Order: sequence, then C-alpha cells, then structure tokens
Amino acid sequence: MTATVAVIGGGYGGVTVAKALDDVADVILIEPRDAFVHTMAALRGVTDRSWTDQLFIPYDTLLTHGRVRRDRAAEVTASAVGLASGDTVEADYIVLATGSNAPYPANIGTFDSRSGAAKLNATRAELERASRVLLLGAGPVGLEFAGEIKAAWPDKAVTVVEPRSRLLANGAFPEQFHTELHAQLDQLGIELLLGTSLRELPSSIPGVAGEFTVTTDSGADLTADVWFACYGATVNSGFLGEDLSGALRADRRIAVTPELRVQGQETVFAVGDITAVPELKMARLAQKHAEVVAANIRTLVEGGSELTAYVTEDADSIVLPLGPRGGVSYVPGLGVLGAAGTADIKGTFFLDSYRELFNQK
Repeated sequence: MTATVAVIGGGYGGVTVAKALDDVADVILIEPRDAFVHTMAALRGVTDRSWTDQLFIPYDTLLTHGRVRRDRAAEVTASAVGLASGDTVEADYIVLATGSNAPYPANIGTFDSRSGAAKLNATRAELERASRVLLLGAGPVGLEFAGEIKAAWPDKAVTVVEPRSRLLANGAFPEQFHTELHAQLDQLGIELLLGTSLRELPSSIPGVAGEFTVTTDSGADLTADVWFACYGATVNSGFLGEDLSGALRADRRIAVTPELRVQGQETVFAVGDITAVPELKMARLAQKHAEVVAANIRTLVEGGSELTAYVTEDADSIVLPLGPRGGVSYVPGLGVLGAAGTADIKGTFFLDSYRELFNQK
C-alpha cells in the first residue's frame, strides 16, 4: 500500500517536501491559503505594483499525484491531523512546516490571494500619501523595507528605530559587511536611531497614513505620517497534540533530532522556522531542511533505515536587498558583496525557480 504523507503548511519548506515526495507517496498538503505567497518578495510587492500579483502562485499546479487540502490544522498527533473543518486526516508520516507569523507586510496575513493583492495596493496608496515613514525594528525586514521605500520614493524621509546598538546583531557577519551596510543606508538617506525605542507605540493604525508624534526613550520627539512594525515574529506551533507537546520548547519552537524528526517521534518531522535548529531562520534554510526530510521519508517508505542528518552551515550568510539595485550580502566563500552583487543574486527573488517548482512557466 502507498504510504500517506501529510504536510502541514504550504510555505517554502512545506511545498518543497510535498513536491519531492509526490512520486513515492500519497501526499496531502494542508494549507488554508488559496495560493503560495512568495513572502521573500513581499516588501517589493508593497512598493512596486508590477510585483504585487506575482507574489501569489496557485497551489493547483504543484502536485501531479497528491492533493492540496485547503484547511487549517487544529490538532496534530503522531498519526493524524485534526482539521479546523472538523475532518481528520490520518497519515503514516507527518511533516510540520507551519513556519512563523510576522507583522504585515512581511507576512501578508490573508488566506485569499485577491484580498492579499488588494491589501498591498491599499498600503502602497497610503505610502504614496505619506512624506515621512517610521519603521520600528532594524532587522532584515526593517532594513529591506526601508531600502524598498527609498528606492520607490527617494524624497520620502525614512527613519528606523532599533533598541539594539548594532545592526543585525543576531548574525555573525564580518565588519566589512557592517561597513558596507551603513554606507549604503547613509547613501539612501535612511535615518537610523539605534540603541533606543519608543515610550509608546503610535496611536494610529500601522500602514494607515495620518500624522503622529512619538517620543523615544531618550526623550526625542519623532513626527511621521505612517508607521510599520518590523519585528515580533511568532512561531506557529500551537496545534501540537499531547503526544507531540513534549518536544515543544519554552520559545515555542520544536526540538528535533539530527534527522529532523520531532524529538521522541519516529514518523513526525519538522522543517523551517518552527524547528529549534540553531541557525538564522530563512526560506533557503527551510528548503534545505525540506530536502533532508523528503530524502529521509523516501528512505523509510522504500524500506530503508539509514537516514540523513541535517548539517548546519559553518557560518551565517545573508543576502539583504536595499531596493532593486542596492543591498549588501555576506556569503561564506564569496565574502562581502555590495549593491551590484546583491542585486545579481536576489534582484528577481528567484521567482522563475519557484514558478518552475510549481510547474509553471
């Protein structure tokens, strides 16, 4: 009999696992959205209308033999997925690939692609009305969004507030990377306020234009027309049943074995942001997890027992666009890359590769 594999979550890791096992198992991809959201390019989709509709790729071309179940996992055990609709999907193998949620627009936050595109278009209109933009958080999202805004509207004032005194302190990047990053931000005219935060959040709704004034911890007043939160991602792991909850850590991530099995389980695997693998959380790494998990499930389905261990990279890497023609990267083996090199790597956000994954031209 053909083994059934339930993949929970249709993000970067989930679709990679599902596609890789489509020829060897009965794959059921459980996902509440009507289309894959290419969140890697979401910030470009805010500022550039030509990118908005390209962010959404229908799931119906992903699998040849398996199927996509548009539903949400409410409770997952070692052998079954209880759905929000009330149905149950029983499976021989389960892959947890639900990722994390971030504030809009890094996460578009809709289940319907049409309403998602409308939301992005509305935000663009709000940004066009604003002359001063305040971004809270100078992680990769905040910096990338600042770069996209300045590339689209060079005359707008963009201020980024960050509690830490150093940019991207979570990653181990060489000093040359930081020097290049600050140089490009200065050239774009992006104001950085590091080592401080706001006493209170703005009273206006994020992403909706309307003048406001806020005060930093140091007592400086900031006046802007629109603001966005660019921090505070949360892990989507609240669906674990009692038999899986022992693998849940205090930070809500899931402990996994070197083979990316959920700790204490033989047939349940996890990939991407929800795992406690000690590395930066990126789409590229979620897909690397997915390749290992797909190979291991294939081995088990075919009667083998020698599984592959996931190996973390020796050094952190990052490709950080700052608009279509700017950005800075650090890639071990290549070193620090400036604007041209970064645009060469991520200028199109690998869109053609993802369309190919979904069997689209």
